Amino acid sequence: MRCLARICAGAFIAASLALSPAAAQTYPDKPIRLIVSIAAGSVTDVIMRAAAKELEPKLGQPLVIENRGGAAGIIAGQACAQSAGDGYTLCVIYHSTMSYNPVQFDKLPYNADELVPVTRLFFLTEGLFVNAELPAKNVAELRALAQAKPDGLNYATLGNGSFPDLFRVWLNNQWGTKIVGVPYKGGGPAAQALAANEVQLTRFGVGNFRGLMDAGKVRMLAIAADQRSKQFPDVPTLKEAGLDYPGQGWWGLAAPKGTPAAVVEKVNAAFVAVFSDPKFTAFLDKQLVVPAPTSPAAFAAFLKEDRKAAEALVKIANAPRKEYKPQ
Repeated sequence: MRCLARICAGAFIAASLALSPAAAQTYPDKPIRLIVSIAAGSVTDVIMRAAAKELEPKLGQPLVIENRGGAAGIIAGQACAQSAGDGYTLCVIYHSTMSYNPVQFDKLPYNADELVPVTRLFFLTEGLFVNAELPAKNVAELRALAQAKPDGLNYATLGNGSFPDLFRVWLNNQWGTKIVGVPYKGGGPAAQALAANEVQLTRFGVGNFRGLMDAGKVRMLAIAADQRSKQFPDVPTLKEAGLDYPGQGWWGLAAPKGTPAAVVEKVNAAFVAVFSDPKFTAFLDKQLVVPAPTSPAAFAAFLKEDRKAAEALVKIANAPRKEYKPQ
């Protein structure tokens, strides 16, 4: 028993040293796993793969991306929470992970408040899209079509309770329709489903649909922004189109519980440098996202306010709280 106790004590001391500030000075000394809460091919995945190339020389180690899309970020949130807090797992999270899921679901398999905020990365520019063959050239025509066929339209979401799904619920409440939600693991798969007419409408980040718009396969009816986009001056804002449902999508970086503060600061500095670099921000502009890196403390403060905003939007959508049940 004494021998076993010594082994356990030694393991504890080794773990403590691995998480100490002194050890953080040599961090990282092996590749870093980057869990991305969305499917490959989605605009966030494209951005993070480009960022990983820029981050490698700054951190001295490669970032290995692991896509964990689906269930409104819950699958990735669980994977992040169950990972060791040693700095070798980082998690690309978004508004559903940290703000919407906690106010909508009971029995989540992760605790959003235990994930360690590292930095906000960017805001999404979202749009309301339809399949190009749908006989609706504007929001008014879409509403008339939806009301004529109350349960005849399918809508791509990121799963029950995701922000796209909340917007669908709100639309149904406003229009008296029964538009059906169909879950996908990311904006990329959702965009392809819309182009293939598996679904007829959706709201997602514009960057996922740019190529399909150029190919004439999908059409943007409105854009979620305070002002019209310079890139799409003929597309009205959602508010102009009569869809005044606030809320803006964002993406950020978190780490598992227990990740040392020194490691968080080092990772934050590298990500902020990349997402502030003029060449990279020009790339982000082409993806129709707005860079918004922060300090860990500023991101934590932002998350508190965003949780309050999410709770208000859930009430507006009249979406009752429910128990999370893995699919």
